[in-house]
Amino acid sequence: MTEARTFALGDFVLQGGMTLRGAQLNYTTYGTLSPARDNVVLYPTSYSAQHSDTEWLIGPGRVLDPSRWFIVIPNQFANGLSTSPSNVGAPHDRGRWPNVTYLDNIAAQHRLLTEGLGVQRLALVYGWSMGGQQAYHWGALHPEMVERICVVCGSARTAPHNRVFIEGVRATLTADAAYRDGWFHETPVRGLRAMGRVYAGWALSQTFYREEMWRRIGFASLEDFLVSGWEGNYLRRNANDLLAQLWTWEHGDISANDRYRGDLRRALGSIRAKALVMPGETDLYFQVADNAREVPHMPFARLKPIPSAWGHRAGNPAQNPEDERFIAKAVAELLAS
Repeated sequence: MTEARTFALGDFVLQGGMTLRGAQLNYTTYGTLSPARDNVVLYPTSYSAQHSDTEWLIGPGRVLDPSRWFIVIPNQFANGLSTSPSNVGAPHDRGRWPNVTYLDNIAAQHRLLTEGLGVQRLALVYGWSMGGQQAYHWGALHPEMVERICVVCGSARTAPHNRVFIEGVRATLTADAAYRDGWFHETPVRGLRAMGRVYAGWALSQTFYREEMWRRIGFASLEDFLVSGWEGNYLRRNANDLLAQLWTWEHGDISANDRYRGDLRRALGSIRAKALVMPGETDLYFQVADNAREVPHMPFARLKPIPSAWGHRAGNPAQNPEDERFIAKAVAELLAS
């Protein structure tokens, strides 16, 4: 829909103390920035996704309409477009990639917006999955800048069971013989295929599979869905990038910084934005119960679960018009508030 651009961050100091040399943030924009610069929607990327994977949600009649909003998609670190293990040079190549947190991503995005685009106010931060966790971080780290957040199938702190899921995905991927000394020396084809199959069991609900709902989106058999829909999804990505993003996700916590020092309740209470939190009712790793523990501590938040059998994928309904309509209606109400 639009051409990707790059914002140079230079030598970027990470939360953990390392410096990412010559860091860059790849991003795209959609729509027109208003003269008052008050129509900006930030839309961070999710796990393994690049902006082209998520821009389906943008368009007339879609969840985010570029005729009204100026939408910015920043590609998170390690997704293969912004600075990542697959494109970084020495000294951070070949297994020396530093751990990158959500705080690092938000700091880079803040610089893009304020220094690169001259934006001081966000009408909305919208995100799904890892993007939703970034929306939560924006609300807590920059409460004075964010008017609204919409968290779709995400959480303020990665839950213990969610971390167990991530550990399983990591173990599956790194079991491939291509992984040696903290680095994939060749493309781990077997590991990526196995990762896709493991992920498929978590990302969609038991009902989805029992009712063979994969037939509705053009797959001829369950095996066809697993090979083309899941193995194929991860085979197109760099395994070192996937591994780095897993670390960021697993350590997600809006209170894990010098401001809040692990006090999650205080971090949640600092979010001044109007917040819409939409978990999927059948999501197996970002559960409604986790969001239900978070929302009461947020002063202007509403919990609105998505009634869907699509599990975690209910929050990214590119092939699911019913769930898209549900999300679009809820987001329109939020933006009108």
